[in-house]
Amino acid sequence: MKLSDRLQLIADEINYGETMADVGTDHGFLPLYLLESGKCPHVIMADISSGSLAKANENCKLAGPGKTYDLRLGDGIDVLEDGEVDVVVIAGMGGLLIRDILDWNVQKSRSIRRYIFQPRNKVGVLRYWLKSNGFEIVKESLVREGKYICEVLTVESGSAVCGDIEYTAEFDYPDTLLEWKNPLTGEYLHTKLKLEEDILNNILENSTNPDAEASKAQDKVKRIHYLLEALEK
Repeated sequence: MKLSDRLQLIADEINYGETMADVGTDHGFLPLYLLESGKCPHVIMADISSGSLAKANENCKLAGPGKTYDLRLGDGIDVLEDGEVDVVVIAGMGGLLIRDILDWNVQKSRSIRRYIFQPRNKVGVLRYWLKSNGFEIVKESLVREGKYICEVLTVESGSAVCGDIEYTAEFDYPDTLLEWKNPLTGEYLHTKLKLEEDILNNILENSTNPDAEASKAQDKVKRIHYLLEALEK
């Protein structure tokens, strides 16, 4: 089975011999690949959608007729026992949803040793939650999928809660993007810079209450300067 570049990058973050669960598995391609390649001795395919899980089940029948696979219908990591697997993958969801899945039962979330997240958006919000709740991002990767550049976060669980911390541009564009720089980093930062500049221009051109919009504009200016500095590194 050949995976897309996005799923292959996620697969490469999983170590040989680890058990894994794919939450929001949809077609089940990633766990099936990990099982068939011998990298993972046991995989769990989980999804809240019965339709999506049915697709995974059909692919299981094609991959191993007569074999038994572990498919679970349910919400987030609720389908897992505490610490049941070594690593949990949550990919292709929004950052807010991933945050909410983790926040629903933080004790259970901490029972999983390692996570691999691939948020579609709001990755800064997810980073902020992880930092606030003692989870450590140990690697950040970028991979192209079609016209998009996706972020992949490899995360280890912890227990040291940081408490109230300020949300800054560093959560949206952290130094770790440069620490694990790859050929897509410059393009990614330029895309984000263009987005921030467009938002700032829209604020300045369409504001009917300049005083009320001043703080939003100032925030965008800070983010633009932050990105410009990152591009110079």
